Amino acid sequence: MTRSERIADQLDWYWRKNLRPGLDGLTDEEYFWEPVRGCWSIRPRGTSAAPMSEGSGEWTMDFASPGPVPAPVTTIAWRLAHIIVSCLGYRVGWYFDGQDIESETFAYAGTADEALKQLDEMYGRWNTGVRELSDADLENPPKTGPEPFPMENRVLHVNRELIHHGAEISLLRDLYRWQDGAVPRPI
Repeated sequence: MTRSERIADQLDWYWRKNLRPGLDGLTDEEYFWEPVRGCWSIRPRGTSAAPMSEGSGEWTMDFASPGPVPAPVTTIAWRLAHIIVSCLGYRVGWYFDGQDIESETFAYAGTADEALKQLDEMYGRWNTGVRELSDADLENPPKTGPEPFPMENRVLHVNRELIHHGAEISLLRDLYRWQDGAVPRPI
């Protein structure tokens, strides 16, 4: 097994055993559920109360620059969009000669099923790209992209980001199932 395959397997194990199975059955109601007032989400164009919104399609992502402190709570929809675009999409474009993904022009998903398709596609592209890296690729900064760190650092950063945000999404699903002390809804 190559070094890049070992690094890819770190995330792929989590993807196959935890994150992706934990998203099976995600409903639109869960996808858009706002556990507190003032959540950031993915919303129909023109309906955002956030300082800014990004996206090119019918749905946009709540946003602000600079981000508010403290950051608002975000929905599963927002977190999935963040993983798809910011964690994976940018880097697939930069590092693996993929199509450039920009948050301002991305067509955000208006349903849970559409978001999961986007997630699966982007994760597949990322995983394939990582597995094809040589040891020399891992030791040097990527040839493109704004991040001047060794590629191995970049890959491990994405692994951490997906594990971190995946855990947040899992917690939101747990809270949704148990809201108001109710018997948990099956997923």
